[in-house]
Amino acid sequence: MSRTPDLAPEQAPAAPARAPRQRIQRRPVHGVLLLDKPLGLSSNDALQKAKWLLRAEKAGHTGTLDPLATGLLPLCFGAGTKFSQVSLDADKAYEAVLQLGVKTSTGDAEGEVLQRRPVDVTREQIEAACAAFTGEIDQVPPMHSALKHEGKALYDYARQGITIERPARRVTIHRIDILDWQDGEIQQLRIAVRCTKGTYIRTLGEDIGERLGCGAHLSALRRTGSGPLRVEDAITLDALAAMSEDERLALLRPPDSLLQDWPALRLDADEAGRFLSGLRRRVAAADAGQVRVYGPEPQAFLGSAHVKAGELIADRLLSPQEVQSLLAGPGT
Repeated sequence: MSRTPDLAPEQAPAAPARAPRQRIQRRPVHGVLLLDKPLGLSSNDALQKAKWLLRAEKAGHTGTLDPLATGLLPLCFGAGTKFSQVSLDADKAYEAVLQLGVKTSTGDAEGEVLQRRPVDVTREQIEAACAAFTGEIDQVPPMHSALKHEGKALYDYARQGITIERPARRVTIHRIDILDWQDGEIQQLRIAVRCTKGTYIRTLGEDIGERLGCGAHLSALRRTGSGPLRVEDAITLDALAAMSEDERLALLRPPDSLLQDWPALRLDADEAGRFLSGLRRRVAAADAGQVRVYGPEPQAFLGSAHVKAGELIADRLLSPQEVQSLLAGPGT
C-alpha cells in the first residue's frame, strides 16, 4: 500500500495570502444624522455602521431602540455629541402594533407565550382603555430592558430567571390615537403614542391588554419622532451606503438642529468671544431656562445657555475650532 510522503515544511503549500485589512482614516465630522434604523439591528450596531461610512472620529446616538424596533435614531457626530442629551430628554412619538389575546414572557414577539385568552372587545372599549392610560401614569419598567441594577442590565437577570424589584416611574402619555383595529382572526391593534422620555411602549401595550381583559404583547414598534425631529426626514443605512462621501456629509444637520425649538440669542463678535471663553454676559433678555446662542454670522452656533437676572450663562459650549469647522462645512 503506497503512502504519500509527508511534505517537508519548505515543501508545504503556502497558505493563501490574506488581503490587507482596510484601514479607515478617521476625521473630525460635526453634525446630526437622522437614521431610520432597520429591524434586527441594535442601536449601537447602526451607529457604528454610520460612523464607519462617514469616517467619523466621535459619534453617539440619542436613545436606544431595541433590535425589534425600527425608526428614527438621531446620531450625533463631533460637536453634535455635546447636545445629545437634549434629544434624549425630548418627547417621543411611536407607532405600535399590539397583538391582543396573547401574553408573552418579554412583553413582545420575542418571548415565550405565557397565556392565550379570547378577545371580545369593541372599539369603544379600546378607546376607553387607551384613555385610561393618557396623562401622568406610573409604569414599572419591564425586566427585559436595558435599565441597570447594580451595574447590570435587567435583561441579563431576566435571562437567568431572576426577577428584580423595580420601583414604578412617573411618565406622561400625551395622547394615544387608534390607527387601525383588526378584529376577527388577526386581532391586532395599531396605535400612535406621544409620550415623555423613559416610557416603555411594551409595558403600555401589556397594560392596555390587561385593561381589556384579554392580555396583549407588542408585535411591532416604530419610532416616528423625537422632539422636533421626524422619521420622514431620516435615511436608511442601505441608502447611506449607496451614496458618495460628499452626499453623506451633505445629509448632516448642524448640531443646533437638536435645539431648533429653543429661543435664539445672537451676540456681536466681541461678546461672542467672551461667551465662548465661559464668561457670563449681560443681555437684554427675559429669564429663560434654555436658549441657543449664535455669533454675528448667521450660522455661527456657539452653544447652549440659560438667562437669569439679565445674565447669559453658558451650559454647553463649542470650541472655537468647532465653530470654524461648522462654518466651513461638515467634515472640514
